[in-house]
Amino acid sequence: MALDVHGRDLRYFVAVAEDLHFTRAAERLFVSQPALSKQIRALEKQLGAQLFERDRQGVRLTAVGSALLPYARRVLADWDAASDAVARAKAEQRATLVVGMSTSPGRGGLLPAIRSRFSEACPAAKVELRQVSWADPSAGLADGSVDAAFVWLPVPDEGRYAWVVVAEEPRHVALPDTHHLAPRQEIDFGDLLDEPFIAIPRSAGVLRDYWLALDARARAGRPARIGAEAANADETYEALVDGRGVCLLAAGNAPLLTRGGVVTRPVRGISPSRFALAWHADDRRPLVRAYAEAARLAAGRRSG
Repeated sequence: MALDVHGRDLRYFVAVAEDLHFTRAAERLFVSQPALSKQIRALEKQLGAQLFERDRQGVRLTAVGSALLPYARRVLADWDAASDAVARAKAEQRATLVVGMSTSPGRGGLLPAIRSRFSEACPAAKVELRQVSWADPSAGLADGSVDAAFVWLPVPDEGRYAWVVVAEEPRHVALPDTHHLAPRQEIDFGDLLDEPFIAIPRSAGVLRDYWLALDARARAGRPARIGAEAANADETYEALVDGRGVCLLAAGNAPLLTRGGVVTRPVRGISPSRFALAWHADDRRPLVRAYAEAARLAAGRRSG
C-alpha cells in the first residue's frame, strides 16, 4: 500500500497519542480542536484503519495506532534533524570563510580565479584573507584560527590536512647584488653549500628544513650554516642587504625581496616548490569544500 502522509499529519497524530486528549493536543499544536479532529480522521481514512478509540471514558490508541506511534516519532525526529542540517548548511553558505596565508596567493591571477569560482558556488559567502607569520607553517590551520590556508609544502603533521597544489615554481636564491655569485644567470646548489643561509623560524619545522634544502645537503654531506633567522619578507630583506646570508625562495616570491640591493637567480640541483591550499582532512563543512573545489578548478588539479 503506497502512502503519501504529510509530516503535519504525523505530528498531529503523535500529539494526540501522547496527550490522549484532543483539546490539550490542539492547544499544544496551536490549532482548533475541530481542525485537529478533522486531520486525524483524514489520516485514518488514508491509512484505512482507526488510530484512536473515542468514548465517554476518553481517548485510547488502537492496535494500529500503537503500531504506528514509534515509527511516526522516528520519522518526525529524522525530519527535525534534517531541518536542522538544512538550516546549518544555509547558514554556512552565508558565513565568512577565513583563509590564512603567509605568502600572497595572487600568483598570476590565481586568487581572482578562485574567488570567481567560489562566488558562483556560494554567492552569499564572504572570504576573509588573514596574514600569518612564517613562524606558523600551517598559516593558522594548526591552531584553528583559519578555515583553510595557502601553505608551502611540506607542512608539519601533514596527516591532519588535505590539500590541492595550486602552483609549482622553481626555487631561486636571493642574495646581495654585491655577492660574488650575483653575476651568474643560474647557480648550482653545490655552489651554495658553504654560504650562510637566512632561515625561517625553528617553529616552522619541516618547512624550515625544506627552504634550507636539507635533503640536498644530506646527499652532499654538508650541514646548513645559519647566518640569520627571519619571520617575514621585511626581516629577510634586511638580513640580505646586511650581508648576513642568502636564502632560497619560490620564483613567484622574488618581487618580495628584489627591492634594491638584492637579486634572485634560478638554482639548479633542487626540486621545485609547491604552493597549496590546505584544510583539515576531517573538515566536511560545505563552505570549506566549496573553496577547495574552487582552488582545484582554478589550478586545474586534483586534491592531495
